[in-house]
Amino acid sequence: MKGLLRGPTQEERVAGLNYGIIGCGMMGQEHLRNIALLEDASVVAIFEPDAGMRALSAQAVPEALMVGSIEELLAVREVNCLLIASPNFLHLEQLEKIAAIRPLPVLVEKPLFTDPADAPRLAALRAAYPAPIWVAMEYRYMPPVARMIDEAEDATGGIRMLTIREHRFPFLEKVGDWNRFNRNTGGTLVEKCCHFFDLMRHILKSDPVRVMASGGQSVNHLDEVYDGKRSDIWDNAYVIIDFASGARAMLELCMFAEGARYQEEISAVGPKGKIECLVPGPGRFWPQHLGEPPIAQVIVSPRDPKGPRMVEIPVDRQLLEAGDHNGSTFYQHQRFQKAVRAEQSVEVAVEDGWWAVAMGLAAQQSSETGQAVTFPMAFSPQAGRKQ
Repeated sequence: MKGLLRGPTQEERVAGLNYGIIGCGMMGQEHLRNIALLEDASVVAIFEPDAGMRALSAQAVPEALMVGSIEELLAVREVNCLLIASPNFLHLEQLEKIAAIRPLPVLVEKPLFTDPADAPRLAALRAAYPAPIWVAMEYRYMPPVARMIDEAEDATGGIRMLTIREHRFPFLEKVGDWNRFNRNTGGTLVEKCCHFFDLMRHILKSDPVRVMASGGQSVNHLDEVYDGKRSDIWDNAYVIIDFASGARAMLELCMFAEGARYQEEISAVGPKGKIECLVPGPGRFWPQHLGEPPIAQVIVSPRDPKGPRMVEIPVDRQLLEAGDHNGSTFYQHQRFQKAVRAEQSVEVAVEDGWWAVAMGLAAQQSSETGQAVTFPMAFSPQAGRKQ
């Protein structure tokens, strides 16, 4: 890639993490709160174009330097790693700019890209980038989900069916209302659900071969108009995916079900039995008159001897208060920290982020056409598979 600079030296990698933040909207603010809880980590520079979010960031991290561009941020010598938490459609362009100027280790929010035509650009970036790129798939690191994943093989005897249900609140308001349009987000099945498609591949240890979906906009944002254009973001869907291993998975999404006790319910079933986890939504949305929010659970239900066994998976209150993702943002940063220091490999690589988007785009396409979509596709990640 023309203009590509060297990556950070080993000496730079083992030093404390000094973050440069690109985008400090709602998710960026969560990252700020979690970075503050890490050891040997600080935020030294922030690029946030919106005045309101910039003010909130300055209040949260008063010692951080506020800059006016990515170029200015990369010129801050103390910065030795990056976080991208900008709107979806900016991620790839910003990664390319970083690669051309100063390719530092980067934690980039999902999704990696939103347009299938951008897949070749991502392949070129991945082939040339000399430092770690970690895609922010927080759901892997929710304590109840991580516990379920650890025990799934033994509990099921090999997963044959995997179901993920998310019943949650509608999309929240974000800066400039960018998340109200498919053209900006890649569509709900990319923006919201790439997390779940990543979980499917991660849990099943297999790649998809066929996607079938039905979804649409039924309840939320129907009367919202921005600059003369009506919101078109979907709020519900079913997605069925066949995997190369012979396993199958299903996603059930409903974004007008915030009255549910649990937000995510994940179950895996195999010849030996079933394991499931129940994850509550953000505590700030739990009705106070109902008392304390529910605690996450993992339930194992063997076929023989029959009888479910349930264990509660509490999460540190400080981590729950730092964000909306059941503590997972903090645990993700801990692992990213080790990857930057070369103490472990990247766990959610560009290929993983690529697959999650490809599966979401395939689901969007299947729902729009009424036809199943098979892999490989024109923008399939196989084109960039590790050698």
